[in-house]
Amino acid sequence: MAELPNAGAIVTGASAGIGREAARKLAAEGADVALVARRAERLEEIADGIEADYDVTALSVPTDVSEPDDVEAAVDRAVEAFGGLDVVVANAGIGAHGPVEELSYERFSQAMGVNIDGMFLTAKTTLPQLRERSGNLIFVGSFAGQYPRPGAPAYAASKWWTRGFAHSLAGQVGDDDVGVTVVNPSEVRTEFGGVDRAPAKERLEPGEVTEPETIADAIVFAAKQTPPDTAQEIDLYRRDKFDGF
Repeated sequence: MAELPNAGAIVTGASAGIGREAARKLAAEGADVALVARRAERLEEIADGIEADYDVTALSVPTDVSEPDDVEAAVDRAVEAFGGLDVVVANAGIGAHGPVEELSYERFSQAMGVNIDGMFLTAKTTLPQLRERSGNLIFVGSFAGQYPRPGAPAYAASKWWTRGFAHSLAGQVGDDDVGVTVVNPSEVRTEFGGVDRAPAKERLEPGEVTEPETIADAIVFAAKQTPPDTAQEIDLYRRDKFDGF
């Protein structure tokens, strides 16, 4: 596997949870990281902490991943700072829970904008850079993208899309030595929630489900793969996840 010192990385959804821990763990391996999310103040705080702890460059890049111009500007800034990109983590996502007939179209559109458009735009904009360096593009999927999620059909659909897009994209760019990975967690203790749902870290006790650091470890493993190999898909489920099935 590759070493990551001096690698250039982008992590979307980096202001909390899985994205924040992925950025920190990539930096711990020596990578320079661009932190992409909408919360500017939070990003600045995390970037400052990463630079202090790991002696790498950490950029705070406030971005709405559902906006093409925003994503293009974020990638341009990272490439200018790092000279190129070796690792891209498409992690940004929001929830859309509840019965379909009770889900507002506004909330549905917002979730699809981040969970689908954001994944597409991140991939589209970074692929030219990843081709140049035989890099790795890592999507954060979900258990909900593999199995029925009766409590969140719209959210599940967005994660089925992510998984299908990622695997099909892997077939398209594999000959270009771009690795594409999907990392699928089940429940993770993060700030992820929804308009009608408290954040997971408030609903779940420590040790009850997966912690974001574990998902970040899987992301780093995928990021360190070199041609001709790739970690196609990594599932990290809590051990009792299938008891209801």
